Amino acid sequence: MVQAVKNSWATFKSIFTGMGITGRHLVGPTVTLQYPEERATLPKNARARLFVNMDDCIGCTLCAKACPVNCIDIETVPTTADVDLGKTSTGNPKRFWLTRFNIDMAKCMYCDLCVHPCPTNCIYMEQEYEYSEYDRSNLLYKFSQLSPVEVDDVKAKAEAEAIQKQKEKEEKARQKAEEARLKKEQEAAEKARAADDGTGAVPAADAAKAAGTAAPDAADAARVAGTAAKPAPGSPSKQDDTQNPSKGEA
Repeated sequence: MVQAVKNSWATFKSIFTGMGITGRHLVGPTVTLQYPEERATLPKNARARLFVNMDDCIGCTLCAKACPVNCIDIETVPTTADVDLGKTSTGNPKRFWLTRFNIDMAKCMYCDLCVHPCPTNCIYMEQEYEYSEYDRSNLLYKFSQLSPVEVDDVKAKAEAEAIQKQKEKEEKARQKAEEARLKKEQEAAEKARAADDGTGAVPAADAAKAAGTAAPDAADAARVAGTAAKPAPGSPSKQDDTQNPSKGEA
């Protein structure tokens, strides 16, 4: 009997608790929006669809490197010497053609890591969240402003300039090697001519080397001459023998 009363009390208590919560929300303000007629106002730091301002992109590819799921695909081509792409709104020079800049929003995890390393703030997340598609390929956004024909033309010019620079580099290296070879042959010819003549001009390096080698020999010769001129201790000098002939007769 006691248990039945306890069960009845728990039942009525649960019913009245639920009805109390329902009653409070029934007379309170409405929180449900009637989408799509009504839309919520998103905060400024909301993470939604990515967008790229190509006028400010310099092709540094930092955003692609920061992406943990590789949803950003970028291809750049260096500009040629006759092309000036100008500068971005932040003053950064633009040195690359952006032949491909694709973002696959089907892969994006909305981590916002690609936004922070951008030096020109050209990539950011919009507040647009209504971009559902029936075809997954429609979620691949292509931001490059070049047409396929322009892409081929840019790549051809860049390749031709790279080949020309490589040829110029090889030509400079060849000329440098040729100059070194001629200089070596000239020095060898001068050495041979000096050896045959005996009086011919000697290369400056060999003359300096010979002078440095001969200098110690001259010093040694002077030292030997000084030692020979000095009389030995206790021996009579030649002048004393001339002044005292009696010593010789004795």
